[in-house]
Amino acid sequence: MLFWIILSVSLAGDVWRSDHEDGRISFSDSPPQDGSFYRYSVDGDPPEVRYVNLKNFPLLDTWDPLMVAAAEKYKVDVALIKAVMLAESGMNPGARSRTGAMGLMQLMPPTASDLGVTNAWDPEENIDGGVRYLRKVLTMFNGDRRLALAGYNAGPNLVKRLQAVPPYKETRVYVKRVMGLHHYFRHERPVRWRPVEESK
Repeated sequence: MLFWIILSVSLAGDVWRSDHEDGRISFSDSPPQDGSFYRYSVDGDPPEVRYVNLKNFPLLDTWDPLMVAAAEKYKVDVALIKAVMLAESGMNPGARSRTGAMGLMQLMPPTASDLGVTNAWDPEENIDGGVRYLRKVLTMFNGDRRLALAGYNAGPNLVKRLQAVPPYKETRVYVKRVMGLHHYFRHERPVRWRPVEESK
């Protein structure tokens, strides 16, 4: 079985690395054909559950302690937080979208300012602000996760006016996939991290 990852991006294009079972390593300018690789883009759709693994997302579990702390502070399901974060940034704290959204929870500058986030590139600040905003939209839509996710993606005012997920392909795909990721992180790959005092 071959495992593929992006090695680098150069002017000539993507370079792909293949780790063979016999220890050999080879390189190619063509992407793998086995369907196991997923190229994440902060400006694209969220990943499907089948592509969620540490090879595609090396930082998948890195931010669990910060997520747990924010989940407890703002009373938000940590599985939902992780699903949103993966969808928004691929767990990359340096992610920046074409529209200027920043960091792990992809906060827009005005939103970050309203939330009191002074450094959106700092993982702790970004997660705290993003989860506080997620709590805000959850409360706005009476705990309806689908509407809250639509609000996070397309803006809460539009969703509030429609009282439904907006009829935009991007938003509908976003909601569907984040709901799938939420189920995955809640039932199949739950966050295991607990504060030290609670694990004794």
